Amino acid sequence: MEIKTIEWINGKVRWLNTLLLPYEESYVESSSYERVAEAIERMEIRGAPAIGVAAAFGVALAASSFEGSDISSFRSFLMKVIERFERTRPTAVNLFWALDRLRSLIVSYVGEVDRLKELLIEEAMKIYKEDIEVNKLIGYYGSQLIDDGDVILTHCNAGALATAGYGTALGVIRSAWYSGKRIKVVATETRPVLQGARLTVWELIKEGIPVVLITDSMVGYLMSKGMISKVIVGADRILSTGHVINKIGTYTIAVVASRHRIPFYVAAPTSTIDLRKKVDEVVIEERDPNEVRYVLGKLLITVPNVDVLNPSFDITPPELITAIITEKGVITKPIEDNLPKFMSR
Repeated sequence: MEIKTIEWINGKVRWLNTLLLPYEESYVESSSYERVAEAIERMEIRGAPAIGVAAAFGVALAASSFEGSDISSFRSFLMKVIERFERTRPTAVNLFWALDRLRSLIVSYVGEVDRLKELLIEEAMKIYKEDIEVNKLIGYYGSQLIDDGDVILTHCNAGALATAGYGTALGVIRSAWYSGKRIKVVATETRPVLQGARLTVWELIKEGIPVVLITDSMVGYLMSKGMISKVIVGADRILSTGHVINKIGTYTIAVVASRHRIPFYVAAPTSTIDLRKKVDEVVIEERDPNEVRYVLGKLLITVPNVDVLNPSFDITPPELITAIITEKGVITKPIEDNLPKFMSR
C-alpha cells in the first residue's frame, strides 16, 4: 500500500488531511502558500519530515505566484515567505532544514526570476523524493534489528502519514513485515490528539499488519508482564548530545523500557539531527489547552476553565536510547560519543 501524504500536482500542493482520519479520507488541494502554512499549524499536515516537505512545497507555491521580473523584489518576497513557514511550528528541525536549503539557493542565485522559480520547484521535489528514499533505507537498516515474533511498541505516528511516504518508525516495521518476519505492533493512543489511535492504527490495519491499541497509561503494565519485545519511535529533533525530542510521553516510555531492559530504538533521517542547538535552547511547542480539555475538539471532558499544560514534545536523554536508526546506518551506544563521529564521516 502506498499512502500519498503530500504531493505536488500541476502547480498545486495536495495533501491528506490527517485531522479527519480515520473517519474520513479527505484530500485538500491548494495553490496558496498561506493555506499550506495554516495546514501545518492546524496539524492537517504533521510529522517532522512531512512538515519539511510541506514547507518546501509552500515556498515553491509562493515563488510560482510571484508576478514581476525584478530579482531583488523576488528575493525579498521569498524571504518573507520563509519567515512565515518558520513560525508555523518551532520544534521539528526538518522544517528549518528544508527552508535552509531553499534559502541557500535563493541567496546564491544569480539570474532571471523565471529560472529561480523553476529551480525552487525542482529543489522542493528533490526534498520530497529524497524523503521517501531515505525512509526506505531507514526501514532496511532498522528491520535488521527486528526478530521474528517480536511485539513492537510504538508511540504517536511515525509512519507514511508523518513523512512524504513509507515512514520512519513504521518504515522499520513495514520493512520487517514484508521481509517475512511475523511481528505484532502495540500502538499507544497518544493523548491528547490521538495520533496513535487515529493514524498509526489506520495505517497498519490498511496494510494488514497486526496491531493492538492501548491507552498511554498501559505501557508499564504491558512491559512488566513481558508483553513488549522492543520499542521503536520517531523523532522531531535529535541533538548532537543524543537527546531525542519527540512526542510528549516518549520520555516516560523510555524510562519504563529501561527499567524492564527492553530495547528502545529511535528511527529518524539525518536531516532530523541538529548539531547546533543545546538541550536548553530547544523550544518545546506549547499547544492549545483545548486539545486537552476536549477530545478532538468535540467532547468536553473536564471543568471548562481548568488550567492546562499542553507541551507537544518531551526530551529523552541518550542513556535511555539503545540505538538511533538512520538512512546511513545505526548509531549505537554510547550515543553521545558516537553520534558526532557518525555525522562527521
